[in-house]
Amino acid sequence: MQIEMEPIGYVRNEVKDRKDVSWGEDTSSIVLNAEYISGLKGLEDFSHVIILYHLDKAKYEKEKHLQRRPQNREDMPLVGIFSQRGKDRPNRIGMTSVEIVSVSEDRLVVKGLDAIDGTPILDIKPYYP
Repeated sequence: MQIEMEPIGYVRNEVKDRKDVSWGEDTSSIVLNAEYISGLKGLEDFSHVIILYHLDKAKYEKEKHLQRRPQNREDMPLVGIFSQRGKDRPNRIGMTSVEIVSVSEDRLVVKGLDAIDGTPILDIKPYYP
């Protein structure tokens, strides 16, 4: 079975390098492709959204990532990839709930998105914290 997805937009922020921690204060713009812009209508009524995105820079290696210590910290236990938020995942799917900063005609600005500049966005869903 093959699953294909097309991005609905892209992340724009100042984060250029992959990282494991300290995403909470990062602000990102989600710039939608023209055909999806009207889909933002009504989102300003929510405080949070769930963002699904493609971890296009991830480099999953079974031997290295299937089990590891979260954030590669020696003081953390060895756990499986599905027990942590590691970025190098088998299907390179990312999901994060984030706070909405603003909604404009063609973009969504959020706080706390753990995605680097240029990351393809797959979907946006309203979230009630």
